Amino acid sequence: MNTDSLFKPFSLKTLNTKNRIVMAPMTRSFSPDGIPTDDVAAYYAKRAAGQVGLILSEGTVINRPSSSADPNIPHFYGEQALAAWQKVINSVHTAGGQMGPQIWHQGIMENHPSGWLPGTPFEGPSSLNKPGFENGVAMNDAAIADTIAAFGQAAADAKALGFDTVEIHGAHQYLIDQFFWDGTNNRTDIYGGKTLAERTRFAVEVIKEVRKRVGDDFALIIRLSQFKPAAYDFKLAKNETEMEQWLTPLADAGVDIFHCSQRRFWEPEFEGSDLNFAGWAKKVTGKATISVGSVGLDGDFFGAFAGQSSQPSSLDELVRRMDRGDFDLVAVGRPLLADPNWVEKIKNNRTDELKGFSKEALAELV
Repeated sequence: MNTDSLFKPFSLKTLNTKNRIVMAPMTRSFSPDGIPTDDVAAYYAKRAAGQVGLILSEGTVINRPSSSADPNIPHFYGEQALAAWQKVINSVHTAGGQMGPQIWHQGIMENHPSGWLPGTPFEGPSSLNKPGFENGVAMNDAAIADTIAAFGQAAADAKALGFDTVEIHGAHQYLIDQFFWDGTNNRTDIYGGKTLAERTRFAVEVIKEVRKRVGDDFALIIRLSQFKPAAYDFKLAKNETEMEQWLTPLADAGVDIFHCSQRRFWEPEFEGSDLNFAGWAKKVTGKATISVGSVGLDGDFFGAFAGQSSQPSSLDELVRRMDRGDFDLVAVGRPLLADPNWVEKIKNNRTDELKGFSKEALAELV
């Protein structure tokens, strides 16, 4: 495989990466009571030492009472958690890498299998996690305003700690995505609406607040998805026009990079073109994009949770699309979760040393 395109530097505002490879954010649940441990810092530092261009952290929740549905996912607020994140970014920088936290509010969620619950009910645009499943309360104006401010504070703290960028989690049926989706957003106020364009308002206000808190020169990423975790074929934007109406307000509000989550990067988004989600996002906004989805493996992420293993696969099609200009960066998840030296092995064509992936890898920090 000729992977030279993946190893060109990339620069945008505060980002100056040595290559185009991004470590995708992957929830690991190894932060008891929301505090990242020294093992978490070592986990990220190993990827930086392994020549990952940009590391995006696992989802880390903002300062709202029910932003988290899991006691072991990290917080991005509070003295202890922020001190732990300071260790993480210092370790990553010492190892020669760049990093941004993915800041997150989970919205209306199912209860954790352990029985653990946050101190207040889950909150979202409505009480719904999906049509027919209620498990929380609809946010009032004060809750929305406080949540927007909490996103801004988390981003400001990320900048103050020395992170190189910040990513807003707006995908995968979590809070921001619940506002986008008419299946969970049935509001009749300014945060609702019949069209996807109308339902971007909450995200736009979050982005504007984050941009205000970090300044114009700080790189800002948002992660989005068309699909839902239980419905891979679902599309928020049904066509190019709807995608433009969805993404343009987010770009205008201050997004620099769209991180476009899909199940398999090679699948076209709409009929009549082989462009994937990242390709369309770049076409309609002119902004930089990150493509992601089963990069380097022959099975998808959600199959891993069902016990399906994956084996290494060719990157030729990925490189073809990148060379064509469809996207600027490539996020890699499971290969990097299992092997901190994956990037070096790709760069040096040590493909015989590449590992497959099994769900057992999810149970430990390597």
